[in-house]
Amino acid sequence: MAQNVALIDDDRNILTSVSMALEAEGLKVKTYNDGEEGLKGVTETPPDLVVLDIKMPRMDGMEVLTKLRETSSIPVIFLTSKDDEVDEIVGLRMGADDYITKPFSQRLLIERIRALLRRQELSQKKEEPKAEQKIVRGDLGLDDSRHLCTWKGRPVNLTVTEYLLVKVLAQRPGHVKNRDQLIDMAYGENIYVDDRTIDSHIKRVRKKFKAVDDDFDQIETLYGVGYRYKE
Repeated sequence: MAQNVALIDDDRNILTSVSMALEAEGLKVKTYNDGEEGLKGVTETPPDLVVLDIKMPRMDGMEVLTKLRETSSIPVIFLTSKDDEVDEIVGLRMGADDYITKPFSQRLLIERIRALLRRQELSQKKEEPKAEQKIVRGDLGLDDSRHLCTWKGRPVNLTVTEYLLVKVLAQRPGHVKNRDQLIDMAYGENIYVDDRTIDSHIKRVRKKFKAVDDDFDQIETLYGVGYRYKE
């Protein structure tokens, strides 16, 4: 079954060219030319993934993402201008899974979309739970079959990328994972992601756990090296 992508951008040239490229890859695409229309559309008919421009009239991408994350963990890729480094970092901290800088290669965008859709598909498989699909590390529980993360029995709402990062670290407590290893495991090989992308995801993960338990400190930063989950 073809997967559905929502493309939200006020540039009609991008809407036309990108939707044609994605449809040529076998994806179904729904386009929206402003944030307000896009938020309404993806809320009423949730796609498998959203490609979202940051700067738009009526409602910008940041506001769309904020409202979307109140109810949904749908993967989101931000489209951002090359001078908007601050927007990139803020967007990742707010819950975007990835970003691509304009002007961008359509092939790169397609590869990033494919990588996120593969991970989303794996996380949503409704198969019988197997022992290896569940991880328990003290107060932490991870259930792949339901894409469910819990801390002290309370759910922690993670995006697909955030869930994968927690899983990678929790699988081997005490072992340090550098940023390159985390990028490869969360995004796949041969896909370039800036180091600060991982840092922003980790900060957001910690914030989500602290919202459940203010004393949460299981994910440690080893400056200049990487991250690890405490033994």
